[in-house]
Amino acid sequence: MVRHPHPAADRHPGPLRQFGLLTLALLCALPALASSAGAEPRRPFLAYQASWEAPPASSGAQTSLAGLPAYITHVALAFVKPDLVYPGGLDLSATGLQYPYSGAVLRDAIAALKRRNRETKVLLAVGGATYGGWDRLDTDALARLVADLGADGVDIDYEPKHPSCVALSGRVHCADDLFSIRLVEQVRAALPRPLVVSIAGWSVGAYGEGAFADAPPRSQWRGSMLALLRSPAAGALDLVSIMSYDAGPSYRPEDAFRAYRALWKGPLALGVQVEPGTNGGPRFTLAYTGSILAAVADDPLAGAMLYALELEPPGPPGPDNPDYRSLAAAICVTLDLADCSALVP
Repeated sequence: MVRHPHPAADRHPGPLRQFGLLTLALLCALPALASSAGAEPRRPFLAYQASWEAPPASSGAQTSLAGLPAYITHVALAFVKPDLVYPGGLDLSATGLQYPYSGAVLRDAIAALKRRNRETKVLLAVGGATYGGWDRLDTDALARLVADLGADGVDIDYEPKHPSCVALSGRVHCADDLFSIRLVEQVRAALPRPLVVSIAGWSVGAYGEGAFADAPPRSQWRGSMLALLRSPAAGALDLVSIMSYDAGPSYRPEDAFRAYRALWKGPLALGVQVEPGTNGGPRFTLAYTGSILAAVADDPLAGAMLYALELEPPGPPGPDNPDYRSLAAAICVTLDLADCSALVP
């Protein structure tokens, strides 16, 4: 997950909200791509919220978080430090979260969201590309923060800088295999079910073996999720999402989905990125987003991950440069979810 803080002055909420309304008509063309699957089992739609770009609010009910539509099944609050300092009292100052309001307002926002949408799960996204400190992971502090905020669990965003993955005799081995397995075990031990534990996997994290041994592109993260997914620790997970973006022009998200699906049989979300990538891959236009999700929609547990609410694309908005509101609506329509006319604030 890439963290891109932007100055507040760079945001253009007025025109983009108008664009979100205008594109509802355009999205009516997307049901031809949509799955005919029924509502059960429920498809996952996980959306990250960039806390550093959230609008100020003086009460929980006034926050954008409180107004999210019900078709977003999971919202991950980004990002919490693995080595957070949290003695209690809803003091967020050393947790890594960067909301422009207090912990009490954030708690009330979560409560307001859950009053409106009882099934929505609110997760704390831990790590990301910016926060390290995984060797000092404080699961006790993390569990206290989850409880005090009234959240529903944790999303693990472990992104090692140098995974050092190599293929030997048809198997991929990475330097952090045992460490990543242990992280999942530690988080689950601190957050027993029914609390949720999800994880974000690298774009090429399930490549490198079997039918996907030579799937492009080449990358140092190739196969970085395989050891975890084939281990008993995978049973501690409730949802896996794929960071299926910013991987270069040869990368095919639908192939990556199938590679992950070969090992992970639970809810699996294909990632959609609001901002343009930096590695020459395709832009997530409305049409491209609809096409890649339609390619996996025959799987009843296939869903989507959106990175991220509050981030705005550069330049004038439009179908080829959509904002997060329009991408969320496109995901809803393509996955045949309910009440897609409800807009993200």
